Amino acid sequence: MAKPTLYSIPNILSLSRLALVPVLITLAYFGRAQAFLAVLAISLLSDVFDGYLARKLNQTSELGAKLDSWGDVLTYGCMILGLYWIWPQIFVQQAWFLVAATLSFMLPVVHALNKFGEYPSYHTLGAKTAAVLMAPAFYLLTLMGADLFFNAVIVFHIIVAFEEVAITSVLTQPRSNVRSIFSLIGRSKLAK
Repeated sequence: MAKPTLYSIPNILSLSRLALVPVLITLAYFGRAQAFLAVLAISLLSDVFDGYLARKLNQTSELGAKLDSWGDVLTYGCMILGLYWIWPQIFVQQAWFLVAATLSFMLPVVHALNKFGEYPSYHTLGAKTAAVLMAPAFYLLTLMGADLFFNAVIVFHIIVAFEEVAITSVLTQPRSNVRSIFSLIGRSKLAK
């Protein structure tokens, strides 16, 4: 990993995403659906590009991984608030899936905090896939009422959460950017 610097291009994108959180909360609170969806799209696109550019420009760092993780959890929180304030009928209809989604974020975090005393930033292939799928699932849900895809993505998030719990259980010290639980198991077998 490169030397951590706050002012790398990927970190600036992650910081921008964090800066959009209060904007999203304000737009959701005032029921500005179109503006909320537009700003959310910008935030989600910055999430795609920060990781890509970090790898492409060789600017990956522990700091960048943590900024990205915080941006993820706060953006997802804004999406839930958006449903609650802008689309309350969808929020009520999806309540159990939203509870499951929230728990799927909290369980791996609590497990990592308990074991390592810090927020996990694994960015597994599964987590990246789930994040990419969440954007269209959220837009299809809010714009067209299509809930089946949204529900399937939440179930996938739950599976990813179990993988992150397993990763924390296998690791002996905190680590960022773990491809999958299988990469850790394979690596430990090679070390023997």
